[in-house]
Amino acid sequence: MLSFNSKKQLLQFLAEDIGSGDITSVLLPKKKISAKIISRENAIVAGATYAKDIFKLKGCNAKIVRKDGSKIKPNQTIMTISGDAEKILTCERTALNLLTRMSGIATQTNELVKKIPTKTKLYATRKTAPGLRYFDKEAVEIGGGKKHRLRLDEMVMIKDNHIAIDGSLLSLIKKAKKKHKKFEVEVENISDAVLAAKEGAAIIMLDNFSPAQIRKTIQVLRNQRLRSKVMLEASGGISSKNIVNYGKTGVDIISVGSITNSVKGIDMSLEI
Repeated sequence: MLSFNSKKQLLQFLAEDIGSGDITSVLLPKKKISAKIISRENAIVAGATYAKDIFKLKGCNAKIVRKDGSKIKPNQTIMTISGDAEKILTCERTALNLLTRMSGIATQTNELVKKIPTKTKLYATRKTAPGLRYFDKEAVEIGGGKKHRLRLDEMVMIKDNHIAIDGSLLSLIKKAKKKHKKFEVEVENISDAVLAAKEGAAIIMLDNFSPAQIRKTIQVLRNQRLRSKVMLEASGGISSKNIVNYGKTGVDIISVGSITNSVKGIDMSLEI
């Protein structure tokens, strides 16, 4: 499996923003300055470690005041920075972009986690911004959720389009079982859920099931002594408005794409 090189990724982020050089900041006098990053609203901090690394890559000194996972209020300092004025301003937007996005994901995740029973886990999906998946998923974990399948090579997940192409759910499951001990199956009805459970799926994703449909599926699986053999995942159309009802159904997992694909960044600023 490929390893994640955060330094390389952060350098790419900086290069994307800087281009051939920060032609505004070079107009400034050569001067050492101190600055701080503050929050303008309540939030869960996520990404402070990476923001610090961004400043360090340009030779600035950065100290984390509120570490990842901390709860913050408006006007609280998250990080202090010192160093060359030009370098700090060159890093400012890249650091803030990542910090505010990750904190937004962590905050939104945490709000949802608090609404569901402790036995039910909130999972992230692959609905992330290209190039930001590691950061998005880490922010979910900082907020109290679970990363789940980071990439396509981590676990087989048989979905509707796979079935449409192959023509048979059972055929795909049998192919998966020959090569993999663990696999997940997405289903759209109770009969397919029963089939997946009988054939040894580790996780069954109940796609766009209503809470009532999920409870019925669980009862059918219990009647056939299959419920204890699988983990059930509720997915599709789940938000802060209905997650409590989904949490009460007895599913093991709730996956929500909006925590990473509809991010509201936390309002933060760098002040000199």
